[in-house]
Amino acid sequence: MATMTRPRLKALEVLDGFKLRLTFVNGAIYCVDFRQSLNDCTQLAPLRDSEAFSKALVVPGEGWTVEWPELDIQIGADTLWLDAQAQNAPNEGTRLFAGWRARYGLSLKQAADALGLTGRTVSAYSSGKRPIPKAVQLACIGWETLHRKQVPESPAASNSTRNLPDLPLESSCSERYNGAIHPRLKRSCHVLSNH
Repeated sequence: MATMTRPRLKALEVLDGFKLRLTFVNGAIYCVDFRQSLNDCTQLAPLRDSEAFSKALVVPGEGWTVEWPELDIQIGADTLWLDAQAQNAPNEGTRLFAGWRARYGLSLKQAADALGLTGRTVSAYSSGKRPIPKAVQLACIGWETLHRKQVPESPAASNSTRNLPDLPLESSCSERYNGAIHPRLKRSCHVLSNH
């Protein structure tokens, strides 16, 4: 399999159940299930309609995004690569590690800096080429815990608190998709997250 310096798509096939089979330029083929993302991210709400979702495409000769032109929604190939790695990981440790990177949209360098590792080590862990030590798995969980804060629940729910990411869900989704969502949708989501 050829290597890629940056994830780029060659082709896609829309599958039933809000899934895409993605073929990357290095020959890697992954199935990515979007159901969780569609439920979690209101920016992607228009894609909850199966007919709308089925109109996904990769611009021929480019491959940097999956696009839904009629909806002005684009998701970058780098984000899809991380999602593919997380969903198709060969074991639980790799799934946890790749999922952590995907949830926070961490590049190899950002993940390496966060954990005090080299980019090469992070790459090997992300691809499943090297087993992920328990200490690194726990470091990911610890990092995630440190990046959360206590936010009061709505007055109607109770006076207790619950753990939520630092950013509201809508902002976290925009961050996860690394700016790939159309700016107009980002603005509307920012307004929603401030209520």
